[in-house]
Amino acid sequence: MPDLLLELRSEEIPARMQRKAAGDLKKLVTDALVEAGLTYEGAREYWTPRRLTLDIRGLNARSSDVREEIKGPATSAPEQAIQGFLRKAGLGSVSEAHVHSDPKKGDFYVAHIVKPGRTADEIIAEVMPGIIRNFPWPKSMRSGAASAKPGAIRWVRPLQSIVCTFGSETEETRVVPFEVDGLTAGNVTYGHRFHAPEAITVRRFEDYVANLEKAKVVLDAERRKQIIATDANNIAFASGLELVEDEALLEEVSGLVEWPQVLMGTFDEEFLAIPSEIIRLTIKTNQKCFVTRKPGADTLSNHFILISNIEAKDGGKEIVHGNGKVVRARLSDAKHFWLRDQHDLPDLDTLKASAEKFGLDLKKPLDQRMAKLDALNVTFHAKLGTQGERVTRIRKLAAELAKVTGADAALVDRAVVLAKADLRTEAVGEFPELQGIMGRKYALLQGEDAAVAEAIEDHYKPQGPSDRVPGGKVGLTVALADKLDTLIGFWAIDEKPTGSKDPYALRRAALGVIRMLLEGGLRLSLGSAFGAWADAQAYDGGVLVSKRYGGGTQTSVLERAAFDEKCADLLAFFHDRLKVYLRDMGARHDLIDAVLTPEADDLLTVARRVEALTAFITSEEGQNLLAGTKRATQLLASEEKKGTVVEGAVSVDLLKLDAEKALHAAVETASKDAAAAVAGEDFRAAMEALSTLRAPVDQFFNDVLVNDEDPAIRANRLALLSAIRAATGTVADFSRITG
Repeated sequence: MPDLLLELRSEEIPARMQRKAAGDLKKLVTDALVEAGLTYEGAREYWTPRRLTLDIRGLNARSSDVREEIKGPATSAPEQAIQGFLRKAGLGSVSEAHVHSDPKKGDFYVAHIVKPGRTADEIIAEVMPGIIRNFPWPKSMRSGAASAKPGAIRWVRPLQSIVCTFGSETEETRVVPFEVDGLTAGNVTYGHRFHAPEAITVRRFEDYVANLEKAKVVLDAERRKQIIATDANNIAFASGLELVEDEALLEEVSGLVEWPQVLMGTFDEEFLAIPSEIIRLTIKTNQKCFVTRKPGADTLSNHFILISNIEAKDGGKEIVHGNGKVVRARLSDAKHFWLRDQHDLPDLDTLKASAEKFGLDLKKPLDQRMAKLDALNVTFHAKLGTQGERVTRIRKLAAELAKVTGADAALVDRAVVLAKADLRTEAVGEFPELQGIMGRKYALLQGEDAAVAEAIEDHYKPQGPSDRVPGGKVGLTVALADKLDTLIGFWAIDEKPTGSKDPYALRRAALGVIRMLLEGGLRLSLGSAFGAWADAQAYDGGVLVSKRYGGGTQTSVLERAAFDEKCADLLAFFHDRLKVYLRDMGARHDLIDAVLTPEADDLLTVARRVEALTAFITSEEGQNLLAGTKRATQLLASEEKKGTVVEGAVSVDLLKLDAEKALHAAVETASKDAAAAVAGEDFRAAMEALSTLRAPVDQFFNDVLVNDEDPAIRANRLALLSAIRAATGTVADFSRITG
């Protein structure tokens, strides 16, 4: 079967767009071909900085004929209706139609239409111009003479040539001709811009790849990554160093070169006095280079790895020299930022009011930066006030949370006050990725407690499912307060995630809170946290929300009832994220639903209940008790649906049979023991208490007829079933369990 080779060659495509663009091309082309009636055996996409390539194997040479039946009017229908049917079906006369019979509707006309298949060449030529014209680049541009015309093609960078060949291994391939804004598809491409700019005639994928390789182009991006990683590690090892791996940078540089050449450069050792994080980001951000270190060392060496796209005649000496000059200049700037941040600000007199507000010491550089952050009224969000106002909210909330986490209240307060101060440092201004990291370093330099410094860095954590949670109690408290303030605040102003849109990363913040509570073993009532936030913002009988407009400030007040309603919705949001988290941990969705009630605001308790229920329900005793309790709840539900009022208490005098007496005694004991275990948060013990009901429940349903002729006895037995439901309900809603 024939194969299709497609290449779209352009000026350099931004590295961050290449992988997705190649995937989009594959999907758009294969979807269009399948929709047109073609099938294929396999397809794979490739990309380099200058080309997107698609290799489709086993494509049909033509689409199948399509047979279609068009139902027409009855044979007795008016002539006008019959003529309309003939026009619709494309028939010349009624004699070309078939007559079908229906016992109810009688005879009617049917047109049997056969649409012949088309050649793959024809289909490809038809679909490709539209795909190219409407390609979903995040950003695109017009270029060339045709760009002045309305409807001109827009591409990420100027499109230079199109290769489109089609044919089987046993025959000569042919070009599928189509044209887009003056560019006609052909069989000619070009290799490396500098090393091999000559034209290359293409037949099929195998010789295309081989010829590109000869022309200094490695088509496969994964192979380019492998080459870079291997050569970089080898050159570092040869110098007694190890490469500091960076997968994101590796992905980026593989998209910057077609013929990767790995070289090593150096910078002056005096720059090693700068924190390693600043050195790494400076070299990565500005020069797309990797850093190295001595094996096992925490700090970096003064050697860096650069990736060139040119195989230089001098072995890369001039390339290394040029990159070294730029790196040294950038590191000089970074050193300037690092030292400036440790000196006094020039306008300390203007910061006294802010310093007094937060209890800051203006003799300390980091305290000065926090005072400056507040004095400048730097906006956090237009509807939630300034960063200074936010720190005030977090400070009050953290004081309450410290009672739950057991953290030192004074250290928590100090950490909160300094947590955002590094936002006003020059190092973070240059590299926002260093928020928290630089705050910790500056805090240690000015003699802060190690727990405070650690909390400054950790209060942003966890920033994703793979990121660690804060290690210390102080950091955990500040991180919880920070994320809860974010979530409560944005819920209060109705800025919630919608669909796939979550501009403020609120889903990530909620997951962070959940992980900190569960992994830290913290019993926190979210409702109490919401209330503490509201109490800190209490104003005129409601909850104050700051709104900033230009240089002034206006305020609005939420009624407490309206705020509580928003918090109920936020709790439901937490429940949704908790379900996702627990399912990812292996919990069954029905067991989560059995435990999670709308009012549950202690997420650790919910998780522990799910864990205990999972262990119990997978045991033989649990399965048998589940069957018995389901039977009881189904009987009760049936009666309640009829309007039967089930008594709340069991009358001992009406218990006639040994089985119901034994069940009543067992339910009373199990209820008491399970409730005590739940109160002590020993959910496994609660399950063990319920497991004692297994035998009495089984015996009850074997020996006892619930629907007794005596209405009083029947009602009493229903009350006994209700007691079973209530006993198991102390731990979970067994009716929600599907297994």
